[in-house]
Amino acid sequence: MSFNIAVSGLRAANSDLNVIGNNIANASTTGFKSSRAEFADVYASSAFNSSSNTSGSGVLLKNISQSFNQGNVSFTNNDLDLALNGNGFFVMSNNGAQQYSRAGIFGVDNEGFIVDGSGKFLQGFQAASASGAIGGSLSNLQIQQTNMDPQQTTATTMVLNLDATELEPAERGTTIFTGGASIGIARPGIANSYPSEILTLTLADNSTRTLTTLADASASEIAADLNLLPNVNATASTTATLSNIADNGGLEVTVNGVTVISSTGVGSIDPQDVAIAINNLSNTTLRGISATFDAIAGTVTVTSNRGDDLEFNVTNNGDPLDSFTVQGITAHSVVLQGNGLGDGDNDGNGVADGTANDGFNSTIGGRLDITLDENVTLTSVLNDGVATDDGSGIFAQDISAARFVNNAFDPTDEDTYNHATSLTVYDSLGTSHILTAFFVKEAAVNTWSTYLQIDNQNIGEPNPALDPPLNTEPTLLGYSLVFNDDGSLNQAASDEIQITYWTPLDAAGNPNGAATGQTFTQGAIFPVVEPFTTSNFDIDMAAVTQYGSPFSVIDALQNGYTTGRPSGLDIGANGEIYNRFTNGQSVLLGQVALARFVNQQGLQPAGETAWVETFDSGIPVIGTPGTSAFGVIQSGALEESNVDLSQELVALILAQRNYQANAQTIQTEDSVTQTIINLR
Repeated sequence: MSFNIAVSGLRAANSDLNVIGNNIANASTTGFKSSRAEFADVYASSAFNSSSNTSGSGVLLKNISQSFNQGNVSFTNNDLDLALNGNGFFVMSNNGAQQYSRAGIFGVDNEGFIVDGSGKFLQGFQAASASGAIGGSLSNLQIQQTNMDPQQTTATTMVLNLDATELEPAERGTTIFTGGASIGIARPGIANSYPSEILTLTLADNSTRTLTTLADASASEIAADLNLLPNVNATASTTATLSNIADNGGLEVTVNGVTVISSTGVGSIDPQDVAIAINNLSNTTLRGISATFDAIAGTVTVTSNRGDDLEFNVTNNGDPLDSFTVQGITAHSVVLQGNGLGDGDNDGNGVADGTANDGFNSTIGGRLDITLDENVTLTSVLNDGVATDDGSGIFAQDISAARFVNNAFDPTDEDTYNHATSLTVYDSLGTSHILTAFFVKEAAVNTWSTYLQIDNQNIGEPNPALDPPLNTEPTLLGYSLVFNDDGSLNQAASDEIQITYWTPLDAAGNPNGAATGQTFTQGAIFPVVEPFTTSNFDIDMAAVTQYGSPFSVIDALQNGYTTGRPSGLDIGANGEIYNRFTNGQSVLLGQVALARFVNQQGLQPAGETAWVETFDSGIPVIGTPGTSAFGVIQSGALEESNVDLSQELVALILAQRNYQANAQTIQTEDSVTQTIINLR
């Protein structure tokens, strides 16, 4: 009997050594859970024996239980290494049979499915391709390797603050003789009769500059000399109007010695024909000279944009009707009155006094437009010191100056706007463009204007009235922003900002083939369709404020992006798997599923750090990380074995001692038996 008891002890000790050895062997196995041998004593007794006087029959291995305590988490550089922190198991598909594991060493196969080292598929819930919603039944999780299609910008949002203490960025200065005032009315019949004058320019620092004009200088020559001075901008042009031009046969018109039209051999001509003929020569022999025809008045207006003299000669049947010269800029009209006024200045007085034999020979003095910077002044006297208020000088009267404020917005001039900010937007081809918003403080209280350009190009709808009959050139796009007295945007009083005419251009300034803008009726709402078929989008500035603090851009958002290539994965604590792309976008692919059991000890080990369910474990409860009683996932990490190696080594010594002690029991029993055999 003692032999049997000792043998059972040897067997138990050996089983204990096997369990301990297995734990030690798997001390570095990812996701391994340690086991322990559980023993029970054996009693053999009959119905009439009392337990009080029954000796034991040895020991038996009652159970080998596993400890599912949490193992340490170690970090790796692989996004698909997943560590479970808390309750639950990864769900794996092994040729359709489900297994459960805590070992989160995963990769992808040649089709992009997430698998472990044995080729078992990680199970989860796929995301819908359109909405991205998670749901459905368990399936093999797959990583898509295709490129992401571009998405054009359909909406933008700007969040910024405009400084309430700022002033409008106005240009201020002095304008002399604008608005139609004439300068330098010269004596009739005498060309270029301006006397020499001394012009004195006083700058803001009270320093002065002087200019002495030449006698008989024209307005255009004086303008050129003035522009050599600092803080001065002078311009000169010439305008003359011809009327009552009638073709009695043989009509010929010359401008500055160039014949522009003749009815000889052609037939009758009218004033419109004269205007067309002048314009046909404006880029060749009559450079800088153009003409317009007023059908109602029947007049032809001729303009020299360079301020040159204009000399007309009109003849009929070879007889000179009139010849006249216009010097410099003039706001007056030079009018040819009728035909057959004579063939020359027969009375010799050089003046058009209307006598029957008098020709029409007139010289009209020029006009200057002079703009001075702020706090700059200009005075004039004749070269001999005599004042010029008698009409004898360049200026037919005392210089009269008027203050001006010019607040015209110019995106190329930083002095005409307060602030600007930019945002990248995308067309339907995924090409990036720079949307720039300019902000201009207006004189009205709590009012700003914002102007918009894309790639430094205007994007407003054309104005057909500007250049009839058809004008397709985009115009500058501007909107009004009105704020309440608490600094918030008054959306009802502000303009709704919509981009409706943008045509995406390439680097050469030509349409790049992307969807172009379409004009919508007033109040129309942009259609939300897939895919978006035009370049139109709106800009939400509802969060823009006007506080008494410096200009600051808090956020600028838009929903477009260019095409992207897969660049990595992001797996959250809740098991959601996002595919990350080079364009900065992420797409939800699916969510890792977890399983838990009522009785984990009832699971049956299946090898390769996996378990299968049994009747004792109960059926699995499937869920997602972070919900209910499930743990969470740590991406880029692995759960280490929960084997305590030092504890196992101590247990190994105890198991060895138990084995030796049971062997000693056999040896002792052998000695007793030998003694009995040796009895004589």
